[in-house]
Amino acid sequence: MANFVKKTVSRDDVIKLHEKYALSMLEASIFARRGIVEGQDVMYFLENDLRFMHEPFLFNNMEDAVDRIICAKEEGEKVLIFGDKDVDGITSTAILYSYLKDIGIDVQWRLPVGEDSYGLSIQAIDDFAKDYGSLIITVDCGISNNKEIDYANSLGLDVIVTDHHNPPEELPNASIIIDPKIDNSGYTFTEISGAAVAFKLVSALRFSKFELYQQDLCLMDVHPEADGKITVNCLKTRNLVPKKSFSQSFYPGETSISNTKLPDFLRGQQIFVWNSKEVTGYLRQIFGSAVEFQVMDMQTEISKTIPFVKGKDLSSIKSISKIAKYSSKPATELEGFYNIFVTWAHKQADILFPKQAQDRLLDLELVGIAALADIMPMKNENRIFVKAGLEELNHGKKRSGLAELMGRLDLGGKVISSTDLSWKLIPALNAAGRMGMSNLALELLISEDALERDRLAQKIIELNEQRKVFVQDAEFYTTNMAKESFTNLNNKLCIVCDKRINRGVTGILAAKIMQKYNVPAMALTFTEDGSVAVGSMRSCRGFVATTFLDSFGDFFINHGGHNAAAGFSFESSKLDQFMSIAKNLSQTINLTEDSNKIEIDAELPQEYISPDLLKLVEKMEPYGEANAELVFMSKELKVQDAVAVGKSERQHLKLTFDCGKYKFPAMFWGEAERLNRDFKVGDKLDIVYNIGKNTFNGNTTPQMLLLDLNK
Repeated sequence: MANFVKKTVSRDDVIKLHEKYALSMLEASIFARRGIVEGQDVMYFLENDLRFMHEPFLFNNMEDAVDRIICAKEEGEKVLIFGDKDVDGITSTAILYSYLKDIGIDVQWRLPVGEDSYGLSIQAIDDFAKDYGSLIITVDCGISNNKEIDYANSLGLDVIVTDHHNPPEELPNASIIIDPKIDNSGYTFTEISGAAVAFKLVSALRFSKFELYQQDLCLMDVHPEADGKITVNCLKTRNLVPKKSFSQSFYPGETSISNTKLPDFLRGQQIFVWNSKEVTGYLRQIFGSAVEFQVMDMQTEISKTIPFVKGKDLSSIKSISKIAKYSSKPATELEGFYNIFVTWAHKQADILFPKQAQDRLLDLELVGIAALADIMPMKNENRIFVKAGLEELNHGKKRSGLAELMGRLDLGGKVISSTDLSWKLIPALNAAGRMGMSNLALELLISEDALERDRLAQKIIELNEQRKVFVQDAEFYTTNMAKESFTNLNNKLCIVCDKRINRGVTGILAAKIMQKYNVPAMALTFTEDGSVAVGSMRSCRGFVATTFLDSFGDFFINHGGHNAAAGFSFESSKLDQFMSIAKNLSQTINLTEDSNKIEIDAELPQEYISPDLLKLVEKMEPYGEANAELVFMSKELKVQDAVAVGKSERQHLKLTFDCGKYKFPAMFWGEAERLNRDFKVGDKLDIVYNIGKNTFNGNTTPQMLLLDLNK
């Protein structure tokens, strides 16, 4: 088991996690071993509430985007949503299109199809301008479309870019840009999908219907200190986002309010307090009875929506705040006030606009799928997106289109996990775009005709089967080429190029080559007329794909993407030049240490091996990028039974281990030949395994999924 390692962890970290967050010692050790020790990180593993999502107006440009779209509605303008052909782009388009159509905007959509390249195109702009359109909103693209956006501007079209890809050195001259990766975006978490950015825009538009939109509010807390002073704490907010704070302590009667900065700070603000009688009493003590403060008492109003805070002071509220529980420092009364105020505002908006609340859950199904499809790290609010999406898919109302597709994938009537989405639903949904028919997947998600959705679901299943054949063919064409390229490019890069590779599977092929050789890989093919080479890059071991492509200078027609995945195109006549530049650059590639080793999360003695492990595994869901499935090790487990199984060939092993109180089933895929060669029934083995689910006749039981074993 040389490829498996178990990190040592700090006992202090384990005890702290155990005591502060009520984790079992086993759970705490797993969290510590995975580096999940800071409160904010722990929170997203333990909490599911949508309240833990970040506010959309953290984006500095969000209010401008909302106002521009509201103006488009009021003026009866035509709006075009331009997306991308992958799952992220399709779901982004579906989320924004559905909302804008629902509120009565004259909206249309467009995606790259067939030979269309990635990103906003001149042709799309021309077609929209001829149709008297005036506003283009890009989703999951646009941040690198400088030339196209300049052209749109020249025609008098406004462009709002919503994207999540790495920005170029020079940003496009768009009217408004919303991308968490641009400098000074304001957003606190950069690694969200394009669908999440579109969802944030829709969330902001929904909030604009609420009376607090664009209101400058000040939350105020005034309380006495032990030394006789009275402290005034204020927090300015706009659209539920903190903007500026004020804090000062005064001795009663010693200061004129005109000698303080408080009047300037409060000017133009609505002042909200928790207990107006108490607050105004303290203010009179400080500044005298001649000074009057116009304040609004929120205690009664908030208590109507959140009954458990009735009669409690801010000190009590801060102590029961979930958000405060995960803070790295003790919460203040004002922070407790802000947290409960934001919670109230969201609940109040849902009460006033119940359809919006239900639509948000349906949107989150798509946001969760996009996070997994675009390999976003399963941390921070991405975990909320996926957990909320799974909850709605499993126990709520499946979004139209998803319901039909899941039914044809035999995902109906069972509890869906993130793994089911990644291995079954997402590849099928992605197939339409890969086969040049991205419009089919989008139509599936937005069609109001049930029969049409069923037809589209079947077509997508067929396209997915065709896609599988194309991948197999591409692997066959490029096997020897990949091997030679790996050697020629200093064992640091791998490039394959063949006109027979279907354009839609270059990304899959690059990923497979990357996994095989554990180096960044590129797969290239050509447009139908042979004039343009198009390719995909997949990277690993800390190497940033977009930075590498930037090193080519102005060589490409276009290029862009993420750290680990990117796309590009260039004139096919430059292929030899491309290969030469790539070979020279390969000499400068620095990769982090080989990451083939699998880390053990916990070593379990047999008395810890019980069906309760399934609860632990579920607690760590969703799994994906930056949160791999839990890996356990156990030593000297007796093999009680073992048999080779398989539908056509008996190539898998089904085992049962004697774990004392429990007899635990296990599967060892593709390793049937090891029975009676490396071990036999009755032997005691050291094993490394995941815990999976086995569903039969509606009953779900845990089983081990072996990764390796040793006698």
